[in-house]
Amino acid sequence: MAAVLAAASARTRPEPPGGGPVLREAARGYWDRRGLHGTAGSIAAAPGAQPLLLALIGAHGGDVLMPRPCPATWMPQARLLGRPAYHVPTPAECGGVPDPYALLETVRRVRAEGGRPKLLLLSVVDDPTATVAPPELVREACEAAVGEGLHIISDETWRDTVHRPRDTVLLSPAEMCPDDVTVIADLAGALAPAAWPVAVARFPDTARAAVRHARTLDILTALGALVAGPIAHAAAHALAEPDSVRDRIRRAAALQSEVAAAAHRTVLGSGALARPPQAGRHLYADLGPLRSRLAGLGVTDSMELEEYLTDRLGAPAPGGHRFGDELGALRVRLGTGPLLGATPQQQTESLTAAKPLELPHVAQALDAFAAVFAALRR
Repeated sequence: MAAVLAAASARTRPEPPGGGPVLREAARGYWDRRGLHGTAGSIAAAPGAQPLLLALIGAHGGDVLMPRPCPATWMPQARLLGRPAYHVPTPAECGGVPDPYALLETVRRVRAEGGRPKLLLLSVVDDPTATVAPPELVREACEAAVGEGLHIISDETWRDTVHRPRDTVLLSPAEMCPDDVTVIADLAGALAPAAWPVAVARFPDTARAAVRHARTLDILTALGALVAGPIAHAAAHALAEPDSVRDRIRRAAALQSEVAAAAHRTVLGSGALARPPQAGRHLYADLGPLRSRLAGLGVTDSMELEEYLTDRLGAPAPGGHRFGDELGALRVRLGTGPLLGATPQQQTESLTAAKPLELPHVAQALDAFAAVFAALRR
């Protein structure tokens, strides 16, 4: 991909608003291979997920609903647009998708208070909890949302990072409610480096969606949110999924599965709680059972927990308050990427090793991670 990007370095002009035909066709093919059929005309691209989601929210009227917890950028974007936004609790087994009954109750309450709920954000493969919602929950939540007249934006950034794809059933809301779901994906999830910002959205094939698509392009134009030409070329290459890209995605998911499982065992061994990570490059831990020990260390809320763990782990450990959880809840997102090496060479070695957890730099990082949580167990 670096070679593809370099070969396109002479492309000094950005893509048109929403992306050029090559990038949009590549995105169409990417979703077509996942059972979501459509046309390149229903695709929009932007330089990253944040401007794209901002444009999508702006293209819809009404209030916004989202699960608790949710990605850290969702609530600020709704507030930036002046849209009332509400969190809906998620069920015990996963994050990313609201509990259907809690969703119906939230819609009822918002309407009773004079609100106009119109949009639901969700993520079947979730950031921050690293869980995959079971198909039956996705179906129930989507049916509840559509029944109440909500349009759904399904963030599927992490769908290609599922740790055990043969053992995990992943169902997109767009497969069940094709006329009522817009799908977005940030390529930084699995297909491209985070430093190459590009995200794509797939709109339903309806007249109403065509209007929203046009509004989205208008907002992207007003923001100047255009994909750089060389990055668009590399993104189209990645979305076409040649063997080299597929192999790296597979290797990365298998590697993250191993290191996330090891980190999960460490967290549980300290007495804390965490759902088993199923995707992504992190896990979401609840240190509530260690509250008395943490209080003795001056940690009483998630903001203080973030500072405490970031300092001792030597890597960002954002607290749950950034994801919509209550400040008093001692929850934190723990990244597993830093455990795989501090340099590109170490990270490549981890990716290609037959037994990555036995590599000296990985074993040392896991030992240091374990030591931080062992100190909380005493």
